[in-house]
Formats: sequence, C-alpha cells, structure tokens
Amino acid sequence: MTRHNDTMIGLPEIRQAATRLSGQVLNTPCLVSHMLSQLAGCETYLKFENLQYTASFKERGACNKLVQLSSQEKERGVIAMSAGNHAQGVAYHAQRLGIRAVIVMPRFTPMVKVERTRGFGAEVVLHGDTLEEARAHAMELAQQQQLTFVHPYDDEAIVAGQGTVALEMLEAVPQLETLVVAVGGGGLVGGIAAAAKALKPGIRVIGVQTVRFPNMYNAVKHADLPQGGSTIAEGIAVGRPGQITQQLVERYVDDIVLVDEGDVEQAIVLLLDIEKTLVEGAGAAPLAAVMKEPQVFAGRKVGLVLGGGNIDPMLLAAIIQRGMVRAGRLARLRVCARDVPGSLAKITAIVSEAGANIDEVHHQRAFTMLAAQNVEIQLVVQTRGRDHVAALLKALTDAGFEAEEE
Repeated sequence: MTRHNDTMIGLPEIRQAATRLSGQVLNTPCLVSHMLSQLAGCETYLKFENLQYTASFKERGACNKLVQLSSQEKERGVIAMSAGNHAQGVAYHAQRLGIRAVIVMPRFTPMVKVERTRGFGAEVVLHGDTLEEARAHAMELAQQQQLTFVHPYDDEAIVAGQGTVALEMLEAVPQLETLVVAVGGGGLVGGIAAAAKALKPGIRVIGVQTVRFPNMYNAVKHADLPQGGSTIAEGIAVGRPGQITQQLVERYVDDIVLVDEGDVEQAIVLLLDIEKTLVEGAGAAPLAAVMKEPQVFAGRKVGLVLGGGNIDPMLLAAIIQRGMVRAGRLARLRVCARDVPGSLAKITAIVSEAGANIDEVHHQRAFTMLAAQNVEIQLVVQTRGRDHVAALLKALTDAGFEAEEE
C-alpha cells in the first residue's frame, strides 16, 4: 500500500470516510445507459456525481476533511484556493458545520462562481492572475490567521473522501470491469483506484486527461508533452499532480487516455441529448475517452464518473451549436443567384419544401468574385442531419441554383 508521511490511504480509510459522509453527501445513482452502450460498443454505466448539492464530487473530500478537524481548528476556520468546484464544496460543508471558510480565487474567476461560493457563506478573496498566485496568497493568509488549509487534492482526507465514489459504484453494479475517471490533480482517480483495486483486484481503472493539460500523463509515463492554454475541461486543468495522488496513480491506475477539446464537446452534447443530463467539460471527459478509444473498452462493463455539472451557460450554448454543426443539424449553405426580385423568394420556398428551417440569411454583393449582376446568399439552416443537407443541396441545384455547403 502506498504511504505518504507514514499515512496509509486504502480501503479502511475510504470505508471510514463513507461512514462519516453518510447522510451528508448524496449516494448518487449509478445507472446503465442503453443508448450510449450501443454507440460506444460497451456496457456503459454512469455515476451521476453532477447531482450532488454543489453539482460535483468535490464535496465528498471537503466534507471528510472538515468533519475530522479538531475543535480548535474548527474554531479558527479553514481556507482553500479554488476557481471552481472545490471552492463550493468547502464553502457549503463549512457552512453546514458552522466553520468559518475563506476561499481565495484568482481575479479572472467568472462572477457566477464567485457569487455561488459567497452564497454558501464563504468569505471570498479575489487575488492574483493565476492559480499559483492565488495559492501563494492563500498560504500566506493561512499562516497569518491560523486557518487550516484545505488542499483540493493532495491530502489524505480529501483522497479518501473522493474514493467513496468507487464504493458506491461497486455496491450498485458489482459486475463492473472498468472504471473511467477524469484526472486533474489526481484526488478522485487516486481514491477510486485504491478502493476499487482493494475490492476487486481484477478491475481496470483508466484515467482521462486533455491533450492541453497532460500533467499526470507526463508524470507517470515520463513524457514531456507541452501543457497550458485554455481548455473546455477547466476542472482538470491542473499544472502539476499531487505527491500523494501521483503515488496512488502509479500503483493502481492501469492507463491514462488523452482526449481533445472536440472529443469533450461531443461528449457534453451526447450526455445532454441522450441522457438529458448536464455535465461540465471535466465531467464529460470519461465518455469522451470511451468514444475516442472504443477498442480499449469494447465488450466490457464500463463505469464512467460524471464528476460535475457546473458549466457556464454561454459556453454551453456555444457547445450545443457547435455540436449541431458537427451532426449536420445546423448547416451553412452558399447559394449563387441572379440579383433580381424574386430570387430569394424562390430559394426560401425550396428550403421550406425540403423541410429545413432558415436561421440566418446574408446577402453578399461586394465581397465576391461573382459577376456584378449576381448575388451570393449565405443561409444558415436547421436540418435533420447530413442526408437532409445533401437532399436540400440537390433540390437547390435541380432548380438551377449553384449551391454548396460551406
């Protein structure tokens, strides 16, 4: 068993955490998805951690840490650094337990997350332009005010709390053969892997990271992939893995799969469209991996952890639209016509008869290589899919118009 500072993280500690968390966090459903199973080629079970009160698994670790504080530590209060789910998990359970909570967030943190964290009674301090600057400030405040620092992942109590997810999954679906878990700092995958391997040694645990933030992948595979930039899965956009969590990953996790931004977008849309459930980028990463690498999971009973559901509504709107474009349900067509009265009416009539709906129309006269008496019309249309787009283009060309998809 992996040790760190002479403290062991294994099944006994995770079972103890489960006892502490009973009645304080939700035992979320773990259900089969028949439609996703057909699409992915494996029996797919979803663990709905996005249904927790703060919409994330993060509150498991936070609660397990807070309930174990000494009475002195509880009186002084706690401090955490987070721009997202960890902040809300700590703030919510500190409020429940009557503990003062200070949360340091970078200045760029979206106001919706700041206000939500304040709504749980936390004192929010906005400091720094990066997560590292915010973390350094949090450590300073912790010393100055004698607050207990609650680390988002590199802490035995946090890891044990997150590991309770595996206990619930294997209790609900004992036949699971593979667990797929998003990896940021490694608290969730470390706890899950330690618990799962102790309960069922033959089970496989696969971690998932984005191509843009492969910190744990680099660490355990001794690779040197570039890291940084923005990612849709900001919940797992961590600069470096924890010491405790890296040891757990090296010992218990079978492999780490990397996914692209487009893979994660597609997974968010699939879960929304098929399961009617909303997940953030990090929460969709496990499904993204299963869809990207079907041969790894083919024919197996696979459990995916939907880690969280906190996503910006504007980002979600953009993802849905982009998903519709990829599926051919939203298409942009370029139609060339004579610039005379009635041309547009004929085009819209053809679109209507073909059963498509027009979202946008743009006339282009100046920025085109067409003859001066012609006009280029750009249409954004809602369709039923790729075949419908092809039928619509055929109808336009059969009517004498030059038409193509852009």
